[in-house]
Amino acid sequence: MFYVYFLISLTNPQKTYIGFTTNHPTERLSGHNAGDTAYTKKHKPWQLASYIAFQTEAQARRYEVYAKSGSGKAYINKHFLTP
Repeated sequence: MFYVYFLISLTNPQKTYIGFTTNHPTERLSGHNAGDTAYTKKHKPWQLASYIAFQTEAQARRYEVYAKSGSGKAYINKHFLTP
């Protein structure tokens, strides 16, 4: 499986992160909280807000690009990152 996942910083909830992984998102979250990624290192710890699984890498990559676009961020914030 291929995943696009959404993180929220627990120290600064305004900070969010959208990523792609072939590992399960809970495994990838451990890496972010360990400081393995430059951007997320500054705002750790992180919480996994949600993720979407895709059958192909191409589908996941396309969705990741959309999720990081202006309209994609608005959709993600409204439907996945807002309690």
